[in-house]
Amino acid sequence: MQITVKDNNVDQALRILKKKMQREGIFREMKQRRFFEKPSEKRVREKQEAVRRARKLARKQLEVS
Repeated sequence: MQITVKDNNVDQALRILKKKMQREGIFREMKQRRFFEKPSEKRVREKQEAVRRARKLARKQLEVS
């Protein structure tokens, strides 16, 4: 990931960097990796996330149609 600083405006570059990291899920991943997660817990979490995504997609498709 690369951010260019324009006109020595570091604050704006930091905001852009944080926004990109948030969009890519880096903060969420850092939070999850802080502690070890057992493989069984990981499977359960990923299954729950998949169900959540499927429900969200179904809701959006209902709104469109």
